[in-house]
Amino acid sequence: MAVSPAKSALRSKIKNILKNISSEEKKTQSAKILEKLRALKQYQDSKRISVYLSTDDEIDTVPILKDIFDMKKEAFVPRYHGKNMEMVKLKSMNDYETLPLTKWNIKQPSITECRENALETGGLDFMILPGVAFTINGDRLGHGMGYYDEYLRKYFEARNTRPYLVAVGFKEQIQENIPTNEQDVPVDIVLSG
Repeated sequence: MAVSPAKSALRSKIKNILKNISSEEKKTQSAKILEKLRALKQYQDSKRISVYLSTDDEIDTVPILKDIFDMKKEAFVPRYHGKNMEMVKLKSMNDYETLPLTKWNIKQPSITECRENALETGGLDFMILPGVAFTINGDRLGHGMGYYDEYLRKYFEARNTRPYLVAVGFKEQIQENIPTNEQDVPVDIVLSG
């Protein structure tokens, strides 16, 4: 099977699985992931962290965001504009609470608002990535728009460092293997509940 149809089939399969996970179970797994994250030396040592802002079918990243601020680290979140994504600075939990919602019902800093862009300033040393499915050895299947893979390519070209890449997901999203191609950037570690 070609990679694209195989990816689409797996996305549909996982979407159906995610619908059946209770909100209590999602909360429990999200809390476990925060514990695992906090135990990582790379997380403890990082200063500039990007984290996606979650939807109901993803690991809840609000507690992670709160921890980033509690640990006096800098937080960067995705801002989508057309086919591009950038990581822009979030100032506080209050800043997060007042972010507007996009058409996808995701909080995001407004395009018109001037914010520090991680790629143009000090870069990132740690990135928390979303996804639909993962393997334990670091393969990641995204939502199909290619935002993160494209961002990482630009990042690697612009900076001579690589942030530590962490994908987070529910244990139900871990697969034996997933279809990938050369555009798919593997992550350093996958944390699941």
